[in-house]
Amino acid sequence: MSEINQLINQIHKEAQREPFPIDSSIYQAAGLDPTLPILYAGNLKSSLCFFARDLGKDEVHAQQPLYGAAGRLVREGLYRAIYGSEPSNRNDLQSILDHVLLTNTVPYKPPGNKAYLQAVKKRFRPFLEQLLVFYWQGDRIMTLGNEAFKWFSPYAPKGTLNQFFKESDRYRNSIKITLSAEDDEGKRQERSVTLLPLPHPSPLNQQYYAQFPAMLQQRLKSQFR
Repeated sequence: MSEINQLINQIHKEAQREPFPIDSSIYQAAGLDPTLPILYAGNLKSSLCFFARDLGKDEVHAQQPLYGAAGRLVREGLYRAIYGSEPSNRNDLQSILDHVLLTNTVPYKPPGNKAYLQAVKKRFRPFLEQLLVFYWQGDRIMTLGNEAFKWFSPYAPKGTLNQFFKESDRYRNSIKITLSAEDDEGKRQERSVTLLPLPHPSPLNQQYYAQFPAMLQQRLKSQFR
């Protein structure tokens, strides 16, 4: 079993240990075990990670984060930035997985379209920390939406990320933080990463939905040259 599969197996065991809200009917329709995590898609050796809130119905069926309507906007933008042309089909969009890591605050789909409570995020946080510190090799994280950005608050001095997020240019600027995760010996290991926040590209986000493709391209200019 590969190391990353060991991590996925640990998350699976944790999900089975004690019930928490999962949109089980969606998993059943997809023929999947609701407690089996959909932790990430993409390349662990990539320099760039997209970090979103949680899974939706399309993501469960595809067994990949960022696969539905919002994810398609992200993937289309990545394709344009990487290849300098428009994608013609879903297979084209799959090619971006060679260049990026996609993950969420919690590797499960909550009931309805409501974000998981902090207690659930806290429960699965150690596993996401391990993914980002020990398995992923990059150093830049584009967060999608408020919930995803605020997930990183514990890794910066108190109030730092809240103050940053109040600034009008938050979607153009970046901020460095120090991630940490506990290793097999119980010691916390650290690594520095840069957060580049973006609004969530949901069609329900009326304030930013139409602007999102241009905002994403502006962010990606310096990532893929």
